[in-house]
Formats: sequence, structure tokens, C-alpha cells
Amino acid sequence: MAELNLKQITDKLNSQLQGDVRKLVFWYDENGEFAEDIDTLELDNAKVLHLEKDNQFYIKHFLECEDTTTHYLVYAPFPKPDIKENHLEDTLRYSKRFYADRASLITLDLGFDEKLKDVFQEYNKFFAGKQRRQKFYDLEIEATTKADIEIGVMSVLCKLKTSNFEEVVRVMLTEDGFEDNKYLAEFEKYGMDKAFWEQANEHFGYSDTKPTLEKFTMTLFVTYLSKTIYGEIPQPWKSFIAYKSSNNVTVYLDNLMNSYLYGQRFDEISEIVYNALNADKVLRKMQPSDIADCYLFAGIDNIIIDWLIERLENEDTGAKLNGKSITDICIERRREHFGNKKSAEYYVIENAWHLLSYGVYVPVSGINNVVRKYQDELFQADRRYRYFYYHYDKIENATKFEKLRQLVENVYTNDYLNGICVNWNRELKAAGGVTNLPKQIQFYDKYIRSAKERTVVIISDALRYEVGYSLFRKLKADEKCKVKIEPMQSVVPSYTRLGMAALLPHRKLEMTDDFEVLVDGKGCNDTAHREPILQSYKPNSRAVQYDDLKNMSVAQLREVFTNQEVVYVYHNQVDARGDKPNTENEVFTACEEAIEEIAALIRRLTISANTVHFIVTADHGFIYKRDKLTESDKIGNVTGSKVYKAKRYIVAKDAVVTEGVESLPLSTVLNNDDDKVVSFPMASDIFKAAGGGMNFVHGGSSPQEMLIPLIDVRTEKGHKETTSAVISLVSLSNKITNLIFSLDFIQNEPVGSVVKEATYRICFVNENGEKISNEILHTADNKSTEAANRIFKLRFNLRNRQYSRSDKYYLLIVDDKKDLEVLRHEVMIDIAFADDFGF
Repeated sequence: MAELNLKQITDKLNSQLQGDVRKLVFWYDENGEFAEDIDTLELDNAKVLHLEKDNQFYIKHFLECEDTTTHYLVYAPFPKPDIKENHLEDTLRYSKRFYADRASLITLDLGFDEKLKDVFQEYNKFFAGKQRRQKFYDLEIEATTKADIEIGVMSVLCKLKTSNFEEVVRVMLTEDGFEDNKYLAEFEKYGMDKAFWEQANEHFGYSDTKPTLEKFTMTLFVTYLSKTIYGEIPQPWKSFIAYKSSNNVTVYLDNLMNSYLYGQRFDEISEIVYNALNADKVLRKMQPSDIADCYLFAGIDNIIIDWLIERLENEDTGAKLNGKSITDICIERRREHFGNKKSAEYYVIENAWHLLSYGVYVPVSGINNVVRKYQDELFQADRRYRYFYYHYDKIENATKFEKLRQLVENVYTNDYLNGICVNWNRELKAAGGVTNLPKQIQFYDKYIRSAKERTVVIISDALRYEVGYSLFRKLKADEKCKVKIEPMQSVVPSYTRLGMAALLPHRKLEMTDDFEVLVDGKGCNDTAHREPILQSYKPNSRAVQYDDLKNMSVAQLREVFTNQEVVYVYHNQVDARGDKPNTENEVFTACEEAIEEIAALIRRLTISANTVHFIVTADHGFIYKRDKLTESDKIGNVTGSKVYKAKRYIVAKDAVVTEGVESLPLSTVLNNDDDKVVSFPMASDIFKAAGGGMNFVHGGSSPQEMLIPLIDVRTEKGHKETTSAVISLVSLSNKITNLIFSLDFIQNEPVGSVVKEATYRICFVNENGEKISNEILHTADNKSTEAANRIFKLRFNLRNRQYSRSDKYYLLIVDDKKDLEVLRHEVMIDIAFADDFGF
């Protein structure tokens, strides 16, 4: 009992126990409501005697024989006995009786209407507990109906700090199971179970002669389904559709699903319901278009993914669901709750779609045209193939993708890769090994010799052009970078020693008869040998390894870069992983790591080493195919004492003359008088050669191996604070006239190194802050520089209730990480019929 009630009782008792004449007051508390409180009463002029059913004679003797002067309150936590059984009946004749009605006192204390007294009396067992009463008081409920009090009692039993029936349901579902639910047991203990099911009916339209928590939950899910799938609900499920309040159900489940705290438990409940409904079997019989816009079950994503895989296996790249293309579906669904957990699967499908959409490679005449087509368009095939496997390798069980993977592998290798390689080599041979691209052997003279500011050259081993393009896109999204990219023609054989040598300053580049690579007659196989060569042309220059730089402090970095005109940084992530047989299938993961490492290095050197000009390039590219090569993919043995042989090239005095092999004079490549010849496969196959590793290869002649990126980067000096991506309304009429509606938003800026992705919670609230719609969790992570591509649509469901045009309602956007309100937009809600159309 709250202090005010106890004070009322104490004051009333003290008034009856006043005076010089001895007073005895008997209080028969029929239900023992105040048994816990009786000893806390502060009586001014009296003591308390506890009367029990078996100590009446003792109390009578004590009052009439042992202490005949002290005022006493005689408290009995039971009804007054009949006269025949009451030994104190004659004592009562000259004493007073005290009556305390707990229900009336609580009603009065809370300022409730007197008509609610019977409600407190009905739940007397609950209010008999002092702690329970206090927790009910602490809710500070403004009750006007019986339901208000009942929801308050349920909230106390669910250990809530506020009175809210939806939170009561949330606690019951997320903190215990359907069977023997401890909270439902508590409701039954205090006679609150009937009230709970009445509120389930009132709030969610659940009505059942034999209600259970499991059937109630199934009703929530099936009612949601009935509003988010097209076509007729299967007959066995119809009995679970709530007869009213469907909008309340949609809002409730959306909020629970998107909850940071309870989303995981929602997943478990969703799976239980999915299995209980035998939903997988039922939904798979429906048209995929009927369920394409429902996001309630992880199983629906499995069904959609299976459908998408089947479409692609049939090479039906034009397939659509409800007007949405395969890529639209992938992008949209992976933004949703369960789709986000299946993002790797959706990325695999999206990249497979792009690869299959390119079709069979069509040869182009003229090497410059081949280069242009690859530079403008076809490099994307290699990029999509890379991302296909990058995400494929993240899938725990990729069995269902195996047929699609085989199709992708076949299309990539046979329809694209072999076609472009053969076309490239025929045209390159016809052009005498020359394209209109800058040559790798001209790199220093063309880009470094005359540089007027410190330039950092980052040479990433095996960073082929399409990987460089991904780095270019990442840097372009950074507001602190101005970046350009173009392809550069590498040497052939396209392998590390020769490619690294070609990037150094030189007057003479040669390969000896023992196949050693020399720059101006000097060896250059490692950083220690390359630095003196660089310094002979630029005294104020350094050559360093990335792995050494990444562990340096700011002071150490400045020591390396201060007063230097040129610094060559050697980065080895892709080749290091790809060239080892046991890790070659991790090469695409290494590509992503390389992109991140190089971008981070540029940012760090800008800030810590006062450098603003960078050139990123590579020694060579690579070819990677996932399937192991068969014997038919290997070109027969070539032997000889003066043969330098690897899987993708042979250097010898004479050209290899066999079908499927082409050659070029080494003098053409190195611009010298070397009489050796480099031979290479025309397609993507390999020479038989010792050593493991056949998936990741390089050294030959193909766009993937010989077209390397030349990325020119200029950064802004000074620190610039990062900001979160901001979203805004595109347009909004201030009047809402439907319970279900959609709004267009825009992400103001693309995500980059300065603008970081952010997650927002978006919903509608009333002026008291109560949510009146579903809450949508949206991640602003769009990187598109085109504003039109950053517009997105969100669908809202208002709770099914009466709305007043004179009340204030708001669209609310909250930064999820910071829990900070970023937008509050007032709207008018004017709905002609709400609250289930008044019925």
C-alpha cells in the first residue's frame, strides 16, 4: 500500500484511539489485505495485538487481566467469527470496530472514479501484496476504464515500467515459450487470464473459445500475411485471420521484427510459426508473385531465392515479379529483415544475372577497338565474376547454387573469357604487339620524371584493371579525392619480376640468356635492389614495403616521406594469396582486402605524411577460374635447355609452334635487340608446367593479365570530419487519408569516406510520443552519385483507431546508433473511416 493509504488508515485509527479513557479497537481484515502493513502503522497512543484464530482466549485474558490500561488495536487477518465461536464477543461490546476497504482507498489514492472500486476488489489477490501495489502505483496510470487497470496489472506482472498491452504481449512472446508460459501462469494466478484474452481481442482481433498463446501468435502472423501476400489465403489458414485490427497487427509485427533488442527472438518465433503452419509446403504452391512483397518469414526468402536460381538456370534473365527485375528483387529484399541475413545469396544471384546478361562474346576488329570495348564495358564481366565468387564463398551451404555456379563458370570461361582472349591475341599479333595505350615500360618517363610535387607510387602486385576500377569507384566517392583511371599495357610475359622492372626508371630493360631481368644492367628482384635504381634517377626517393609502413607510427612515417620527391610503395595482397595453391581460391577476398588497404593507406599518408599525389598501378593482372583445369585445357610439353617456362608463357630462342599458341618478339616488348621470343596461349588455357596452382595464373597475354590500372589520385590536405548519410522527404502532403500509404525519401549524399552509412528508425507518432504506425529500419548506404538513384519508397501502416483532425501527429526519423531525433514533421491525419469502420 502506498504511503498515502497507510497514512489515511493511521489517521483514522488514531482518531478512534484518542482520549484518557482506555480504548480497544478491533479490526477484522477479512482477506488479510493489510497483514504486511499492520506493523508499519505509526499509532500515537496505542499498541498492536495480533489476533489469531487459536489465541482468542489468551488475548481476552491479556486485555482483561494482564494489561487493563493500554490502548490496543487488535488486528485479525480473518473474518469475525460467529458469536458462538468468538471468545471476545463480550469484549467487543465495550470496544470499537474498525473497517478499511482497500479497494476504496486505492481508488481514492489514485484519484480514479469511484466506479472503478469494484475492479480493485475483483483483483484483490493481486493488490494484497505490498510490493505489487507499489509497482502498480509507480506506473502512474491515468485509468478511466476497467481495461486500463487490467493492463496495468498485467504490466506489473510482466515487470514493465510503463502500462502498455503491446509490451505485455512482447514480454510474453520474447521472454518465454508458448507452453507453460510463466507470465500467462501469473495472469491465471491473479485471475487476469480472462482479461488478457479480452485485450488480445480488443487490440488484435483475436477471438477464440479456447485461446492459447500459440494460436494467438499464429493469428498475428497469418493476419499479417493476409495483408502482404496477393491472391487468396489458403483455406487451412483462414481461421487464423483476425476479424479486425489488421493494421494493428501489421504495425506490431513490423516493430517487433525490426527491433534491435528483440529481432533475434522474432526470428525464432517466426520459424516456429512457419513450421506450425506447414508454410513452406503451402507457400511453394502459390505463385512467386503472390509472396514477392512479403518479408515475414525467412522461408519466403528461401522460396524467392529458389525461384530466382531456377530462372537463371534457364537463362531467363528477363524474368520479373510484380514488374520488378531480378536485380530489383535482389536489391530490395536484401534491405529487409530476413533478406539482409541472406545478402550473400542475393549478391550471388545479382552478379550471376549480370554475367548471363552479357551473352556470348562477339569478336571486334582492331586491337584498339578491343581495348576500348573492354575498357568501356567488358571489364564488368570480370568484375561480376569476381563478386559472384566473393559472395558465393560466404554462403555456408551453397549446394542449391551448384548448378547455377556451373552455368556461370561455363558462360564466363567459354562464352566470354576464351572468346575475348583469342580476339585480343589475334588483333595484338596483327598490330605487332602495340596498342594505343600507355606502355608499362614508359611509366616512369611519362608520369614520374617531371612530377613537380611528391608523388607516392603504390604498386599492388596483380591488381588487374577491373579490381583497380573498384578501387577507383571507392576513391571517387570520397569528397577528399579527385581521381582518374585509365588502362596501361603491361609487358609480356606479364609476371612480377618483369612488370616491377618495367615500372622503374631505366635506359635499358633486358632479360638475359639465363632469364634474369636487369634494369640498366642491375638486378631488381626485391625492394633492396630497386631503391638504388630509383635513387640513381631521383636522389630524393625511397622504395618501401606496404607491410613495413602499416606498422609505423606517425613520426616514423614522416621520417620516411619527408624531403622525398618519389616514394615507391610495394603492396602484395592479391598475388601473395593467389600464387599459393592452398590459398588461390581466396584471391577474390584478397582483392577486396587490397582495395580497402590501398584506400586506407592513401587517407593515412594524406593526413600523416603530408602527401597529396598518388599513382596506383600494378606489375601485372591475372586470370582466375574456379573450376580445376582438365587435361584438354593444357598445352603439351615444351622442352629445351634454353627455355624459361611457366603456365601462361614460354620464353625461348624460338617460338612455340603449335595450335592455340601465339608469340611476339621480346625485342618488341622491351624495346631492345633481344632475339628471344615469348610464346603464350591464345585462349585461357595453360602450358603443362611443374608446380601447383592452376586456378590463379598470370604471365600470358590477355586483357585480364595485360591491362593494368593507372589511377591518378589527388587528395585534399587537412582533416575533415566524417558525417552520417542524411535522409529527407522528397515530398509530402501534410494530410494523410489512408491507413496504408507510401512516401518517397531521398538519401541526400552518396556514402563515401567522408559520408558514412547510417541506420534510421522511421515511424509516425502522436503528440504524446506513442507510435501509431509500423517502425521501419532503413540503412542509408547508397553510393550512387546520381540523386535519382538515391530515392527510395517506404510503406507505412497506421494503427487501426480513430484519428482527430485537430490532434497533432508527426513523422519521426531517429538515428538508430545515436538514438537521436533528426526529423519531426507534423502531419494531419484525416481518415473517413477508421477503427474497423466503426463496427
